[in-house]
Amino acid sequence: MACILPQTKSAAVNPLKSSQPLGAALAYLGVAGAIPLFHGSQGCTSFALVLFVRHFKETIPLQTTAMDAVATILGGAGNLEEALLNVKKRAKPKLIGICTTALVETRGENFEGDLANIKLERAEELAGTEVVLASTPDFDGAIEEGWAKAVTSMIEGITTPGGRPRDLKKIAILPGWHLTVADIELLRETVESFGLKSVILPDVSGSLDGTVPDDRWVPTTYGGTKVEEIRELGTCFQAVAIGEHMRTAAAALQAKTGVPYVLFEQLVGLKAIDRFMTMLAMIAGNPVPPAVRRRRAQLQDALLDGHFHFGGKRIAIAAEPDHLFQLATFFKGMGAEIVAAVSTTGTSCILQKVPADAVQVGDLSDLETMARHAGGDLIVTHSHGRQAAERLGVPLMRVGFPIFDRLGSQHKKTILYEGARNFLFEAANIFQSNCRRPSPEALNPLQDMEAKDDRRQTSFTRH
Repeated sequence: MACILPQTKSAAVNPLKSSQPLGAALAYLGVAGAIPLFHGSQGCTSFALVLFVRHFKETIPLQTTAMDAVATILGGAGNLEEALLNVKKRAKPKLIGICTTALVETRGENFEGDLANIKLERAEELAGTEVVLASTPDFDGAIEEGWAKAVTSMIEGITTPGGRPRDLKKIAILPGWHLTVADIELLRETVESFGLKSVILPDVSGSLDGTVPDDRWVPTTYGGTKVEEIRELGTCFQAVAIGEHMRTAAAALQAKTGVPYVLFEQLVGLKAIDRFMTMLAMIAGNPVPPAVRRRRAQLQDALLDGHFHFGGKRIAIAAEPDHLFQLATFFKGMGAEIVAAVSTTGTSCILQKVPADAVQVGDLSDLETMARHAGGDLIVTHSHGRQAAERLGVPLMRVGFPIFDRLGSQHKKTILYEGARNFLFEAANIFQSNCRRPSPEALNPLQDMEAKDDRRQTSFTRH
C-alpha cells in the first residue's frame, strides 16, 4: 500500500493539474449538440479554450457568463440567465452544461436555486434544450473530479428513472477522462464485435475525433452521445465504469434506474482485460470473437518481446490519480520500478493501490526533484514535463492532458489488448533509442589508449 504524502508547498512551481471546470467542460463536449458554459469571468473560459484547442487541434464550442466586477459583488444569477438565453437563441443546442468556477464558488451563490428559477420562468424559451449544472470550483480537485461531476449531473438531470424494460444486449459504458478518442472508439468496436449495443457517456470519439462537417459550420458539438441516449440509459442491461473516479456516476445511474454496474480500475493489464472480455461474452451469450483472441495473442507476444527493455528501469510518473494507477500498474507489471509518483489530489482511494512506496501530492517540480534523487530513466507525464526531462537528461513519454507539442496524441490506443501492445512498443522504443550503446573502443580501454598514442605519433611525424 502506497503512503500518500500531502502537498507541502503553498504554490505550484511547475503546475501539474488542470482545473475541475476544464474536466467538466471536456465531459460535456462528449455529448452531441452540446455547449459547455463557464459560470465565471471571461479569463477562466479563455484559458480553458486555449488548452483544449492546443491539445485537440479542433474547434471547441465554449461559452461564458462573462462575470464582471458588478456581477461579482451583486450576484451572477442575471448573467447566468442572460447567457443561457443567448446561447439557446443563437446556437440552439441540445444540451447546455454549466461549469462553475472559483469566482462564483468563492462568493457562495445558490446555483441550483438560481438555475431552478430560470428554468421555471424561462421554460418556453429554453424548451428543447437540457440544462445541467456541475459544481466545479477551480481551487478544489482537478480535471478528474470535474469530469466525474459532469457525467453525474447529466445522469441525475436527464436520465429517466427506472421501471422500464431493459435491453439484454445493451450496455452503458462510463469511461474515465484519461481514455483517448481512439480508446473510446476501440471500446465501442469491441463491444459491437460481441453482438452487443453500447451507449458511451461521454463519447468524445464522436465530437473530438477530427471529423469536419461537410455541409455547414456547426456552433455546437457535432458528434457524441445523443441526449435521447442519455435519457434512455435506464434500458441498459449492465453499466461499466472505467476508473475509480467514475464510481459516483455509476452509482447514481444504479440508484436512479436500477442498472447494476461493474467497475474496472484499469484496462491495460492482461488479467483486467481478460475479465472485461469475459464479462462481454457472458452478457452476449457468445464466445470471444476470433479477432479479439488474435489481439490477445499479439499482446502476449509483445510482452515476451518487450519485457527485456523494462527490467530494472526506474520510472517517474506524474498524472491524475486513476491515470497514475493505470500507468504505474503497467510499468510495474513489465518489471520496471516506480521511483517517483506524483498526483494532483490526495482524496482518491485508488492512490493507495499505486505500486510505489509513496505518492506525492504536488506538481512537476516535485517530480523533477524525486526523479533526480532516485536516478530516473524515464519521465511519464504531459507536455509541461518537457523542461524537467531536459534538465534531467532523460526521455519524456507524453501522456494525459495537455499534449500540445505532438500531433495525434488523441488517436493513440492505450487500453485493451491492442492499446496495451501499442503502449508497450512506444515505451520500449523510447528505451532503445536512448540506450547508450558501448563502442568497440569503450569495451577495451587498453586498446583505446594504444590507438590514441598511435594517432599522436603519426601526427607528430607528419609535422
